[in-house]
Amino acid sequence: MPLVAGVDSSTQSCKVVVRDADTGELVRHGSAPHPPGTSVAPAAWEAAFHEAAAAAGGLDDVAAIAVAGQQHGMVCLDERGEVVRDALLWNDLRSAPDALDLIAELAGGAQAWADATGSVPVASFTVTKLRWLARSEPDNAARTAAVCLPHDWLSWRLGGADGLGALATDRSDASGTLYWSPAEGRYRTDLLELAFGRSPVVPTVAAPAATIGRTAGGALIGAGTGDNAGAALGLGAVPGDVVFSIGTSGVLCAVSETPTGDATGDVAGFADATGRFLPLVCTLNAARVLDVTARLLGVGLEDLSDLALSAPAGADGLVLVPYLDGERTPNRPDATGALHGVRTDNLTPATVARAAVEGLLSGLADGLAALRRCGVPVERAVLVGGGARSAAVQRIAPSVLGLPVFVPPPGEYVADGAARQAAWALAGGDEAPDWKGHSSGETFDPTDQHLYGDLRKRYRTATDHVIARDLNKSR
Repeated sequence: MPLVAGVDSSTQSCKVVVRDADTGELVRHGSAPHPPGTSVAPAAWEAAFHEAAAAAGGLDDVAAIAVAGQQHGMVCLDERGEVVRDALLWNDLRSAPDALDLIAELAGGAQAWADATGSVPVASFTVTKLRWLARSEPDNAARTAAVCLPHDWLSWRLGGADGLGALATDRSDASGTLYWSPAEGRYRTDLLELAFGRSPVVPTVAAPAATIGRTAGGALIGAGTGDNAGAALGLGAVPGDVVFSIGTSGVLCAVSETPTGDATGDVAGFADATGRFLPLVCTLNAARVLDVTARLLGVGLEDLSDLALSAPAGADGLVLVPYLDGERTPNRPDATGALHGVRTDNLTPATVARAAVEGLLSGLADGLAALRRCGVPVERAVLVGGGARSAAVQRIAPSVLGLPVFVPPPGEYVADGAARQAAWALAGGDEAPDWKGHSSGETFDPTDQHLYGDLRKRYRTATDHVIARDLNKSR
């Protein structure tokens, strides 16, 4: 029974799972926290990995390992492989002005970026952070001989960090830099040079089942992947599936056979961990909508769910526009939320709770519409994350989204995806090992869709009012 290890090196923590390479059965696991902030010393990730590995009972007996990591972070190395400065994480927004500059500087603007890389620059992408570095810290930029991503760096360290030429990444993480083309499968050094002024060393892009090195203990190191691609692989998502990760924010990603290029920027056209593509939409307001509403009503999350399910579909006319902290899809960073359709006879705790759940899901439905607009096949929703544990979310989602909804048991799906990739590197072949145990869960089917067609119309009207109001305020 060979064992494999999967690592989820996320923004908040490092999680390690050890699984049976043949069946996917969980053998043991461990975790350790990462420091807070949007700028972090990469050494903290390595320390957390060793702590998490120890908590998982050690990795001396694993035959292969792979790392899935937070996407987009900028790790700069000098000629000796030393870290030049703390890494800027995906959620560091200081490069927002640089994103606008890069769009303006490329002939064809947003459409040209979408055609070249599948995405349009925003502050999260590595290419904008490199422009910020060149503009704001020229001395550090001059010292930078190589640039890589968090999962690349940790995999490199596990393999002994044997020179900058040993840096390796995978398609999914490379596609989040915005100087690699998912459609063409190659680096766009012209875009790297546009942003940074020159081309530093970048990691080799390894195939999904490739081995990129060995640990000191002799375990094979798989190519690794980005966190969203890791989750899709861990869930066993296939074309037609859309994974909805309902955390503080919401992330929708779909497995697709063809690349996308959305000039609006709503859909980011990433690659996945299997050789396919992973178009992705992000919303800023998801589970936090439930948290805030529960606090407002003075109840817990389970009670909020019960209240929502006790109210009629459509919340008796109440519509919550959930732009509590601005919004990413649509891209309205300065927008605010609003409660529409309030009457003396419909403002109750139950209808407010229902409107909160329906507003959260309507925001995700906007993301689903963006995927469909790009031609992405949509047949089933897969709900994961803290917000997916709400019974109200599970039961209302199918009708709002117009899809059957599959809810797997809670799990560490990013780390599981990395473990599955490690097993793939160990076994070889054209497809990742088929771990049947990951298919358990519950499916909910749509009901009352005619009621939700009316809700979607009212929601669109309410969002139009909110956007127009906030635009008038900003003038």
